[in-house]
Amino acid sequence: MPESSLSPEVRAARHAALGDPVRLRIVDELRSSDRAPVELQQRLDLGSNLLAHHLDVLAGAGLIERSRSSGDGRRRYVHLVPGSLDELVSSPTLRPGPALFVCTHNSARSQLAAAIWRQATGARATSAGTHPVDQVHPGAVAAARRAGLDLGDAQPRRLGPLPARTTVVTVCDQAYEELGAAASTASGDGARTTAPLHWSIPDPVPSGRARDFDAVVTELRARITTLTGVAA
Repeated sequence: MPESSLSPEVRAARHAALGDPVRLRIVDELRSSDRAPVELQQRLDLGSNLLAHHLDVLAGAGLIERSRSSGDGRRRYVHLVPGSLDELVSSPTLRPGPALFVCTHNSARSQLAAAIWRQATGARATSAGTHPVDQVHPGAVAAARRAGLDLGDAQPRRLGPLPARTTVVTVCDQAYEELGAAASTASGDGARTTAPLHWSIPDPVPSGRARDFDAVVTELRARITTLTGVAA
């Protein structure tokens, strides 16, 4: 993001919001994965009132947003505003390697995410669904074509045991909630995976609009760049 795009007042407010160790820890968590408030409470050992205060400060500075889960409507997720840290944080959080992207139907978001990951990093990437449908959604196929992505002969498949030594990212609230925020699954060789990262990406399928599929591609590119430091 160019320096001139943010006023000194906005930059100062963001620096001030980050000038607290707890809020820095919150931002560190959210750089890789969206989190529900209860997950932040558990990970950072914070009371609900204190966490709410810190989230209000970060939201007031334009650093985070809170949204309702598209799976369990009683649940909320906190995520960083894309690009809000561009001038403040320079180092990526993950070295690119094999990745698995998961959503409920494995028909759009996870398929597009895997294609972007392969194109951007050159590393292997696959996708799967907790309740896969019969085919990739035509809107995702068209969006991939517009974005210069190769979905090949991709077909939805059911999620199996989470693989070891693989970055697992859920891109669907319902899939994340089904897997469990603290999921840790043994692989066939006895190694264990860590809990999946989560990106709360709106589902473009209900609307079917091309612009909604294109918005998913744009957000996934930004997320992958933030996570790996590789331009997507």
